[in-house]
Amino acid sequence: MKRFSAGAAIALLLSAVIAVGSVSFLGPCVHEDGSFGSCHWAGQAMLGIGLLLAVLSLAALLVKDGGLRAGLLFAAAAAAVLGIFIPGTLIRLCGMATMRCRAVMRPAMTLLCALTAACSLLGGIAAYRKAGRGK
Repeated sequence: MKRFSAGAAIALLLSAVIAVGSVSFLGPCVHEDGSFGSCHWAGQAMLGIGLLLAVLSLAALLVKDGGLRAGLLFAAAAAAVLGIFIPGTLIRLCGMATMRCRAVMRPAMTLLCALTAACSLLGGIAAYRKAGRGK
């Protein structure tokens, strides 16, 4: 019998917000002249992370095997941790603290990725235990 994974469902919802938000309402700075800086690439990388998280979370919702579900959720947790470090650490953002990428995108993506990592990790632990592999 397939069991519902609340951790995977919440991670899927959060990953959708990461993917859509990184190119819209939580996205990086938009320059009036149409150019873009390195913060644009941070937003694009967050789009990729959000899509990866969505695929992993959706797969975790659809699989029946608890061990496989746990592995998918642990992989999602690792990808979410990577997402925490993309804006500002791995990809530089604008220099001014008042710019949109530093004032909106970085804190929002950090929070969303941390929540996704926590939900994925807890869901993975629960799936691992339900599979009978952990005590």
